[in-house]
Amino acid sequence: MLKAVLFDMDGVIVNTEPLHYKAYYEMFKSVGIEVPLEHYQSYTGRSTISTCRGICEHFNLSQDPEELVQLKRKAFRLLFKNDPELDLLPGVLDLIKNYHEHGITLVLASSASQITIHDVFTRFDLDQYFKGRISGADLEASKPHPEIFERAAEIAGFAPSECMVIEDSTSGIKAAHAAGIYCVAYKSPHSKNQNYTLANKVISDFKDITFDNIKDVF
Repeated sequence: MLKAVLFDMDGVIVNTEPLHYKAYYEMFKSVGIEVPLEHYQSYTGRSTISTCRGICEHFNLSQDPEELVQLKRKAFRLLFKNDPELDLLPGVLDLIKNYHEHGITLVLASSASQITIHDVFTRFDLDQYFKGRISGADLEASKPHPEIFERAAEIAGFAPSECMVIEDSTSGIKAAHAAGIYCVAYKSPHSKNQNYTLANKVISDFKDITFDNIKDVF
């Protein structure tokens, strides 16, 4: 029986991917590198520090990855405060409320920093629906490592077999699969070139996974 849903955030709950894109490319420009779009998209779902380590290694940069992290986060904070179009993805708030009304435990499992998670949850008043929040930035391993979803299931208080993950990225889907958790892939219009092969179910509309539509899977 479905007892808990573990939500990714970027590209699933809130439309921050375009802001991350702009912030990363401002950072790339500031350190003097040109990053092809396809290479940038290969980091989707990974934490900022993991991405910056990969960038430093790939482009043989002399800067410390943490320096790149701070540059990117500074750019993102400015965009977050000033972009009027930032909003929840269509239908996700109704889905969150639907699960909450049916007694499903909700936990956020995002690669975003705790600062970004806090800002999003405060702006859209989401804390009332979630039991807990976990940031991949605080963990040793980043997605596609399963640790974030293993820890999220522990926070929820249920076995992996009683949980479901909602993800939009290749890395997140691989992480859920490795954790042995049923995974729904959301084909977000803001997450391009992602591989949904390992997902148990692929959707493009959150109405497809309301409680009544998904409960019989478990």
